Amino acid sequence: MESTCCPSGKTTQRSDDQVKKLVNRLNRIEGQIRGIRGMVESGAYCNDILVQSAAVTAAISAFNRELLASHLHTCVLRDIRAGKDEVVDELMETLQKLMK
Repeated sequence: MESTCCPSGKTTQRSDDQVKKLVNRLNRIEGQIRGIRGMVESGAYCNDILVQSAAVTAAISAFNRELLASHLHTCVLRDIRAGKDEVVDELMETLQKLMK
């Protein structure tokens, strides 16, 4: 299965299992977000909403870690082996965004 990263126009080959795992994580996060929206709409206590928001943040961080590890082991390694050292600069920019 192939997915496209719109801004760069590059693609990454992922196994069906990898896609399934990533999509499952995203579906859980989407469900958590819908739950938080429902809590806001129903007037839930602020602290309860904040706890759920922290859980979403943790879930997104876990998604990012999994995707970053895959990226390092596949795309980055492939590009370095091909002499495309500019991938290191791209990776550094991405890490700076993730660490904000």
